[in-house]
Amino acid sequence: MDFTGTSLNDRLLFGVPKKGRLHQACLDLLAGSDIQFHRHNRHDIALVKNLPLALVFLPAADIPFFVGQGRVDIGITGRDQVAEHEVGTPPTEATGVVEVLELGFGACKLQVQVPEKGPIQTPQQLIGKNIVTSFTALAAQYFQKLEGAESSVQTNGDAGSKLATKIQFVGGSVEAACNLGFADGIVDLVESGETMRAAGLKAIDTVVESTAVLITSKHPSDPKLVHIIANRIRGVITAKKYVLCTYNVERRLLPVVSQITPGRRAPTVTSLDEEGWVAVSVMEQRSKIAPAMDALLEAGAVDILVTEIGNARMGSVD
Repeated sequence: MDFTGTSLNDRLLFGVPKKGRLHQACLDLLAGSDIQFHRHNRHDIALVKNLPLALVFLPAADIPFFVGQGRVDIGITGRDQVAEHEVGTPPTEATGVVEVLELGFGACKLQVQVPEKGPIQTPQQLIGKNIVTSFTALAAQYFQKLEGAESSVQTNGDAGSKLATKIQFVGGSVEAACNLGFADGIVDLVESGETMRAAGLKAIDTVVESTAVLITSKHPSDPKLVHIIANRIRGVITAKKYVLCTYNVERRLLPVVSQITPGRRAPTVTSLDEEGWVAVSVMEQRSKIAPAMDALLEAGAVDILVTEIGNARMGSVD
C-alpha cells in the first residue's frame, strides 16, 4: 500500500538522529527494515512510502524528550541521552520512555576527563572546581554522589547551583575547555579516545556506558505498528549477527555436535534417506562460525555449509 498521500496526523512519528555518530548507522538500519522514504534536502520530516509512518530528523539529545513528552512515538538515540533526559526530567506515569532494544552500534562512554599532564588524578580532586559538559544533569548527579549531597539535581543551566563543584553547559567542543583555561575537568563522550588524546586529556572515571537504543513512548498512539517496527529492526540486527549453518552427521553423534553448535534456541534435525544419518540446520553467531566448522569436521560432520541470513523475524527470544 502507498501511504505517500496521507497527512502527518495519520502517521506514527519516528525520531531519527539528523547527524552525528548515530546518523548513518540508523539510515542503514531503516533500509534493512524496508522502511522506504525519501528525504528532501534540508527537510527534517520524511514520509514513509510503505507504512503509515513519518521520520522526524532531530538532534539525538532531543529525541528522548520528544518521545517521552511529545507526539513522537518511537525513536533511536544513545543510552547516554536517555539517561541525561530522565535524570533532568524524571518521568511520570504519563511520560517517559521505554528502552525496547539495544541496536549494537554507537558504543561509547561518558567519562570524566582531565589534562593528562595536570595534577588531578582522581574525581574527588575535582570537587569544588570547574566542570564543563553538555550532560549537565548526569554530571550534577555524579558530583552530588561524590560530595555526599542530598539536594535534588537542578537542570536548565542551573545544574550545579547546589553543588560545591561548578558545572557549566557547553554544546560543542567540550574537550577544548581545559586548554582554554575555562575548566579544570570535563564530562564528555569518548568513542575511540583519539579526540581526547589529541586534546591532551585522559579519562579518570566513567559516568555512563552507552550504545544506540530503540526507545518508545510509554503510551504510543499505535502499539501494533510500534511492535512491527521493533520486530523488523530486531530481525535486521539478528541477520547481521548470525549465519545459518547446515551439515549432515550420523545420528549417534548428535549429542557431540549439538554441544558444538547449540544454536540460538536449538538445532533443527531432519532424518535423511540414508539410515542412521540426519541433516542439522542451526543459527550460529557469525563471530564463532569458523572454529565451529573446524570442530564439526573433526567430530564427524560432513557437507558443512554456511549461508548468509538476509533478514529474520525472531519473536521474543533475545
